[in-house]
Amino acid sequence: MSLPDNYTAYPRRAEGYDHDYYGWSNMHDRAPVAWPDGKSVAVWLCVSLEWFPIRPEDKPFRAPGHMVTPYPDYRHYTVRDYGNRVGVFRMLEAFKTAGVKASFAVNAAVAERYAELIEVVLADGHEIIAHSTDMNGTITSDVAEADERSLIADSLARLEAASGVKLKGWLSIARSQSWRTADILAEHGLSYTCDWVNDELPYRFKNGLVNLPLNTELSDRMIIATQQHSAEGWAQMMRDAFDWLAAEARGTAYTKGGGRMLPIHITPYIIGQPFRIGALEQLLADLSGRAEAWIAPGADIVSVWEEQQ
Repeated sequence: MSLPDNYTAYPRRAEGYDHDYYGWSNMHDRAPVAWPDGKSVAVWLCVSLEWFPIRPEDKPFRAPGHMVTPYPDYRHYTVRDYGNRVGVFRMLEAFKTAGVKASFAVNAAVAERYAELIEVVLADGHEIIAHSTDMNGTITSDVAEADERSLIADSLARLEAASGVKLKGWLSIARSQSWRTADILAEHGLSYTCDWVNDELPYRFKNGLVNLPLNTELSDRMIIATQQHSAEGWAQMMRDAFDWLAAEARGTAYTKGGGRMLPIHITPYIIGQPFRIGALEQLLADLSGRAEAWIAPGADIVSVWEEQQ
């Protein structure tokens, strides 16, 4: 089967990508970034606080981690509820012990159903970013524009009403966007999104929105739940990643050196289990003691990066 005659004339085809959201560049071609106090690796802890309706919707797609057996799927439903009722408080304790701050990507339904949890997250100085309405609130270009606009506006309005905070960041479910999402987020005055995973430093879209890459390969859901590694194996992978980035920040034959970023995406019903939480505690104790590490919420990382652009 031959390609159509107009295949090579695709209007969005360009160096590095097939879109015009931002100007493409290799990371080693950009000016080096410097993190506060001479630190070389910004560690970003991002916690997903999710509410999974007991009846999943398959349009436009079923969210990762959703119910899987015939309804009512109490087995999976209550495990996820356990994360928000039990596991997340172990994580908050671990953060407090290590003296670190995180970003919490929150479904609007979580903020309304677990009000005490949101109060504790904010009281401990952590950041809240928007994570749709609930885990049925998925986005693709198959969603009508009016419906997408309504979903994003509803999520932001409910989260801000429940938390009393003007939000700066957005994480889509499964990091899935439509062709319109970035513009809609910018129209709402958000500073950054976490959906594009093709870099290890922030970069700016042409509409002014910043992308703060949240690497899927480094998440506990991918490594522990999907790939079935142990929590200790996951933690060692995070250490290995940190060590590599710290060495790269000093410069190599193919890089200029400069600041790097290690995003760590974690989930209460996974890493908050009693047989796993110790691995997170040990990892935080280790990283917080590293001379190269600056552990900060997403908004702080974006703010420091923007000052240097």
